[in-house]
Amino acid sequence: MAWVATAELASAVSRAGGLGIIAAGNLTPSELKAEIDKAKAMTDKPFGVNLMLLSPYIEEQVEIVCSERIPVVTTGAGNPGKYMDRLKEAGIKVIPVVASPGLAKRVERLGADAVIAEGMEAGGHIGKLTTMVLVPQVVDAVSIPVIAAGGIADARTAAAAFCLGAEGIQIGTLFACSLESTAHENFKKRVLSASSLDAVVTGESTGHPVRSLRNSLTKKLLELEVSGATFEEIERLAVGGLRRAVREGDTKTGSVMAGQVAGMIKEIKPVKEIIQEIFEGVEKIFQNFAEMGVEK
Repeated sequence: MAWVATAELASAVSRAGGLGIIAAGNLTPSELKAEIDKAKAMTDKPFGVNLMLLSPYIEEQVEIVCSERIPVVTTGAGNPGKYMDRLKEAGIKVIPVVASPGLAKRVERLGADAVIAEGMEAGGHIGKLTTMVLVPQVVDAVSIPVIAAGGIADARTAAAAFCLGAEGIQIGTLFACSLESTAHENFKKRVLSASSLDAVVTGESTGHPVRSLRNSLTKKLLELEVSGATFEEIERLAVGGLRRAVREGDTKTGSVMAGQVAGMIKEIKPVKEIIQEIFEGVEKIFQNFAEMGVEK
C-alpha cells in the first residue's frame, strides 16, 4: 500500500470506525512527518503507521513514530526485533505482518501485541500460504490477537476470516479503490476492470514474489524470469513501478499491485460505506448462523 495508504485514506478509515494506516514505505523522514501531521489535521481518531523494515530511512522513521506517539505500528519486510523495545517504550502497539505460523511465534516472543496473518491472495509482496490455511494455523500458534489479511473484500470474506479465528481484518485492495483513496483514477479503473485471473505473481525466481495485475510490465518480468535473468536485472525493470501506477496512472508499465479480490470490486465507494456494508453484512451472516443453531 505504499503510495496508496496516505493520510487521506488513513484518516477516512479511522473516521469511519476502523484503524487507518499510513504506509511509510520509502518515505523520507520529512515526508512521513508531513503525512502524520496531515492525518492529525483530518481526524481526531487514532491511526497507525506501517513501517517497511527494509526502507533506507527506517531508523529515522522509527524515531518519528515514537516522537509523534503513534498508537499502533504495523511492520513488514523484515524482523522488527531490533526496534521492538524502542517502540514499546514509546507506548506503541506493535503488530507485525506474518506469512507463516513460525514467524508469528517468533514475533510473539519478541513482544508483538498482535499479528497480521496475510495470505498469498493479497496484493504486493506475498508468502506461500493462503489465508484459509494460514489464519487458523497462526491462531493456534500464538496467544496474541490475530488479524486476517488477503482475499477480504466483502461481508462473506470478512465473516470467513472471523470463523477461522481472526479477531480483526485488514483490507488493502478494496480501500485502494475507495472514494477517498488518492490513487490515480487509472489505477482504480484497472482494478475495477480486472478479471478473476488478472492478479498474477512475479518475482518467484528471486525469492521475492509480488502479486499485481497483468500488464506489459508483468509480461516482461515473467519473460526475464523464464530466461534465467539475475535478481539485479529483474529489480532494475521493476523499480519505481508502483509509484508509476499509483501516482502517475501508468497501468501499462507500472506495477498495479492488487490482490485476487480485484475481480470482486466493481465500483468506487466511500470508505464509511464500505465498512458499514461489510460489518452489517457480517452481523447478518452470524445472525443467520444463530438461527440455524450454528455458533461461530
